[in-house]
Amino acid sequence: MAEISEAIAMIKKAESDAEQLILDSESKSVDMINESKINAENIINEAKKAAEEEAKNTVFDAEDKAKKEAQSIAKDGEANVASLKEKAMANVDDAASIIVKNVL
Repeated sequence: MAEISEAIAMIKKAESDAEQLILDSESKSVDMINESKINAENIINEAKKAAEEEAKNTVFDAEDKAKKEAQSIAKDGEANVASLKEKAMANVDDAASIIVKNVL
């Protein structure tokens, strides 16, 4: 009889231990899920921040490139204007000579 009551006590203890193990496991899983959510949010926020920074850098680079290109175009335009002016001035003397010849 003592053996049966010892066996029952062991079974009850095992059940109690199993129930506590289940409670502990559930608590740990909730903690792990919460920690995973926090980590995921942090990773997402860092990724967003990095993407925003990359976008800003891309815009700044594009603006800088556009400014340099505009300056280059303006410089080329100025050079072309100067060249055309020089050619025109060379033709002024020829035109004046033709007018003088035709008038006289």
